[in-house]
Amino acid sequence: MSTRAHVIIVIVAVLAFAFILRLVSMRQLRSKYALLWLVIGFALLLLAILPGALDEFASWLGVHDAPAAFLLLALGFLGAVVVHVTWELSRLEMRTRTLAEDVALLRTALSQSAPARAGDPPGDAHE
Repeated sequence: MSTRAHVIIVIVAVLAFAFILRLVSMRQLRSKYALLWLVIGFALLLLAILPGALDEFASWLGVHDAPAAFLLLALGFLGAVVVHVTWELSRLEMRTRTLAEDVALLRTALSQSAPARAGDPPGDAHE
Protein backbone atom coordinates (compact mmCIF):
# COMPACT_ATOMS: atom_id res chain seq x y z
CA MET A 1 0.00 0.00 0.00
CA SER A 2 1.29 3.45 -0.81
CA THR A 3 2.19 6.14 1.69
CA ARG A 4 -0.69 8.23 0.43
CA ALA A 5 -3.15 5.42 1.20
CA HIS A 6 -1.72 5.09 4.72
CA VAL A 7 -2.12 8.82 5.31
CA ILE A 8 -5.73 8.72 4.09
CA ILE A 9 -6.52 5.78 6.37
CA VAL A 10 -4.97 7.60 9.36
CA ILE A 11 -7.05 10.71 8.60
CA VAL A 12 -10.24 8.65 8.25
CA ALA A 13 -9.49 6.84 11.54
CA VAL A 14 -8.94 10.14 13.38
CA LEU A 15 -12.18 11.55 11.95
CA ALA A 16 -14.01 8.39 13.02
CA PHE A 17 -12.63 8.78 16.56
CA ALA A 18 -13.85 12.38 16.66
CA PHE A 19 -17.27 11.39 15.32
CA ILE A 20 -17.70 8.60 17.89
CA LEU A 21 -16.64 10.87 20.75
CA ARG A 22 -19.10 13.51 19.53
CA LEU A 23 -21.94 10.96 19.48
CA VAL A 24 -21.09 9.93 23.04
CA SER A 25 -20.94 13.54 24.26
CA MET A 26 -24.35 14.22 22.68
CA ARG A 27 -25.67 11.03 24.36
CA GLN A 28 -26.64 9.48 21.04
CA LEU A 29 -24.32 6.50 21.47
CA ARG A 30 -23.94 4.50 24.66
CA SER A 31 -20.46 4.20 26.05
CA LYS A 32 -20.33 0.40 25.72
CA TYR A 33 -20.88 0.67 21.98
CA ALA A 34 -18.53 3.63 21.71
CA LEU A 35 -15.79 1.58 23.36
CA LEU A 36 -16.32 -1.18 20.83
CA TRP A 37 -16.06 1.19 17.87
CA LEU A 38 -13.06 3.02 19.37
CA VAL A 39 -11.20 -0.28 19.78
CA ILE A 40 -11.94 -1.17 16.15
CA GLY A 41 -10.86 2.30 15.05
CA PHE A 42 -7.65 1.94 17.03
CA ALA A 43 -6.96 -1.42 15.36
CA LEU A 44 -7.49 0.14 11.92
CA LEU A 45 -5.18 2.99 12.89
CA LEU A 46 -2.50 0.49 13.88
CA LEU A 47 -2.90 -1.30 10.55
CA ALA A 48 -2.46 2.02 8.75
CA ILE A 49 0.60 3.03 10.75
CA LEU A 50 2.25 -0.41 10.65
CA PRO A 51 1.89 -1.57 7.04
CA GLY A 52 3.50 -4.97 7.67
CA ALA A 53 1.08 -5.84 10.47
CA LEU A 54 -1.67 -6.93 8.08
CA ASP A 55 0.77 -9.12 6.17
CA GLU A 56 1.89 -10.73 9.44
CA PHE A 57 -1.71 -11.26 10.49
CA ALA A 58 -2.54 -12.83 7.11
CA SER A 59 0.43 -15.20 7.29
CA TRP A 60 -0.52 -16.13 10.88
CA LEU A 61 -4.00 -17.06 9.60
CA GLY A 62 -2.52 -18.94 6.68
CA VAL A 63 -4.05 -16.61 4.10
CA HIS A 64 -1.79 -15.66 1.20
CA ASP A 65 -3.53 -12.40 0.37
CA ALA A 66 -3.53 -9.70 3.09
CA PRO A 67 -6.70 -7.92 1.85
CA ALA A 68 -8.55 -11.25 1.95
CA ALA A 69 -7.49 -11.68 5.58
CA PHE A 70 -8.71 -8.17 6.34
CA LEU A 71 -12.07 -8.89 4.70
CA LEU A 72 -12.35 -12.15 6.64
CA LEU A 73 -11.67 -10.30 9.89
CA ALA A 74 -14.15 -7.54 8.99
CA LEU A 75 -16.84 -10.08 8.08
CA GLY A 76 -16.36 -11.90 11.38
CA PHE A 77 -16.56 -8.64 13.30
CA LEU A 78 -19.71 -7.49 11.49
CA GLY A 79 -21.31 -10.89 12.07
CA ALA A 80 -20.60 -10.60 15.80
CA VAL A 81 -22.06 -7.07 15.87
CA VAL A 82 -25.24 -8.25 14.10
CA VAL A 83 -25.69 -11.13 16.57
CA HIS A 84 -25.16 -8.79 19.53
CA VAL A 85 -27.58 -6.15 18.21
CA THR A 86 -30.19 -8.84 17.48
CA TRP A 87 -29.81 -10.15 21.03
CA GLU A 88 -30.23 -6.62 22.44
CA LEU A 89 -33.31 -6.05 20.26
CA SER A 90 -34.92 -9.31 21.40
CA ARG A 91 -34.23 -8.47 25.03
CA LEU A 92 -35.75 -5.01 24.64
CA GLU A 93 -38.82 -6.40 22.84
CA MET A 94 -39.45 -8.80 25.73
CA ARG A 95 -39.01 -5.98 28.24
CA THR A 96 -41.38 -3.72 26.29
CA ARG A 97 -44.01 -6.46 26.17
CA THR A 98 -43.69 -7.04 29.93
CA LEU A 99 -44.03 -3.31 30.61
CA ALA A 100 -47.09 -3.05 28.34
CA GLU A 101 -48.72 -5.97 30.16
CA ASP A 102 -47.94 -4.38 33.54
CA VAL A 103 -49.48 -1.08 32.42
CA ALA A 104 -52.60 -2.89 31.19
CA LEU A 105 -52.95 -4.73 34.51
CA LEU A 106 -52.48 -1.49 36.46
CA ARG A 107 -55.09 0.28 34.34
CA THR A 108 -57.52 -2.57 34.87
CA ALA A 109 -56.93 -2.58 38.63
CA LEU A 110 -57.26 1.21 38.78
CA SER A 111 -60.49 1.23 36.79
CA GLN A 112 -61.98 -1.51 38.96
CA SER A 113 -61.02 0.11 42.27
CA ALA A 114 -62.13 3.65 41.45
CA PRO A 115 -65.80 4.46 40.95
CA ALA A 116 -66.56 5.19 37.31
CA ARG A 117 -66.98 8.88 36.59
CA ALA A 118 -69.95 9.96 34.57
CA GLY A 119 -69.15 10.27 30.87
CA ASP A 120 -65.82 8.42 31.01
CA PRO A 121 -65.48 5.51 28.62
CA PRO A 122 -64.45 2.23 30.31
CA GLY A 123 -60.69 1.83 30.69
CA ASP A 124 -59.91 5.54 30.37
CA ALA A 125 -60.44 6.48 34.01
CA HIS A 126 -57.82 8.84 35.45
CA GLU A 127 -55.58 9.18 32.38
